[in-house]
Amino acid sequence: MNMSLHFRNKMALGEALTFAYDALNANRARTALTVLGMVVGTASLILVVTVGMTGRQYVLRQIDAIGVNWIFAEYEGGGRRITSVAPDPLTIDDMKSVLEEVPGIVAASPVVELQERLPVGQGHEDDLQVLGVNPDYERVRNLVILSGRFFDSNDLQSRNKVAVITETLAQRLYGSNSSAVGHVIKLSELPFTVVGTFKERVSTFGQSEITADTMAIPYTVSRFFLDGDGVKQLYFSVGDPSAVVAATARIQQVIQARHRAESVYLVGNLTRLISLADKTARALTVVLLLIALVTLLVSGIGIMNIMLATVSARVHEIGIRKAVGATSLAIRLQFLTEAILISLSGGIIGVIIGLGLPFSVRFFTEYRIPISGISAIIAIGVCALVGLLFGTVPAVRASQLDPIESLRHE
Repeated sequence: MNMSLHFRNKMALGEALTFAYDALNANRARTALTVLGMVVGTASLILVVTVGMTGRQYVLRQIDAIGVNWIFAEYEGGGRRITSVAPDPLTIDDMKSVLEEVPGIVAASPVVELQERLPVGQGHEDDLQVLGVNPDYERVRNLVILSGRFFDSNDLQSRNKVAVITETLAQRLYGSNSSAVGHVIKLSELPFTVVGTFKERVSTFGQSEITADTMAIPYTVSRFFLDGDGVKQLYFSVGDPSAVVAATARIQQVIQARHRAESVYLVGNLTRLISLADKTARALTVVLLLIALVTLLVSGIGIMNIMLATVSARVHEIGIRKAVGATSLAIRLQFLTEAILISLSGGIIGVIIGLGLPFSVRFFTEYRIPISGISAIIAIGVCALVGLLFGTVPAVRASQLDPIESLRHE
């Protein structure tokens, strides 16, 4: 009995597919226009996911290029007190204590900022920013050395008067990066030999301590120009990105323990920025997905309208089929199959287009655009669901037609 029922269901499905194919093939232009709406909606859905993933990947790469393992510390003030208190800045000893007490730190550098006027051309001077840092600054800030080298630990210990300058400054003063190496820049009559040029791996457009006209010198030499032992910031880099949050909290504890209780220090990292960028990218993707789903919804309404028009045009055919023994279920299945075939055809073509464009970009260019196979599967499923939902009303209406009235219809 069960085998007989299964055989009949299989025959009914095969018959419905045959009738559906013949009906769609007989109205190719109308079918093609209806399918086109599903193609646009499906391709949009996949491309929207691709755009969202690409944007997220780009932002995370930019942050990673700045230094995803980067932790910074700086003095904010003495807290809210009525009586004034002496400043309590960070010192090089704070950095040494952190290196001793916080595990996982692979690089560290103090940062002090100095300002100088530098002659540029005849009778013209520009502001020059001078940073006193350690050799590890290059690693912590993930800098790109364009020519020459960064100063090393020997330069730091020997207090050698060497410097590295930004790409922009080198081009303004000497015409190119390579020409800058070997030249001498004087700071308060002290000569500094340029040993290299550098740039940030990702441009921060002057929003970091590095500006267009920046010169970095060994921290030990920068002390010649400073009163006291305070530093503006301390930079650290950890080896394991997953340890950044724990290391940040521990650095905060070590620094706070070495200073007055009311002193306020900011110790932060880029983890929050990464989280914010991730949430922003996801929100943008959701908004774009909703737009793509609206396109699919409109396409589904188009399918329903076409199928309703098809039912009205084929009333006589439905009456003949019922007269020769077709059940209401068979009629319903036929029209539902037509709707699903339209939506799936559009969905498959849309998936090919939606995946084909990113693949083409990856094949013909160096950009590694992320491709989501899951989005293609979801798109096909959504298309099938659209066909099922919007094909149900026309299919039910067709199955409920009275065979006698249908035969009379002209």
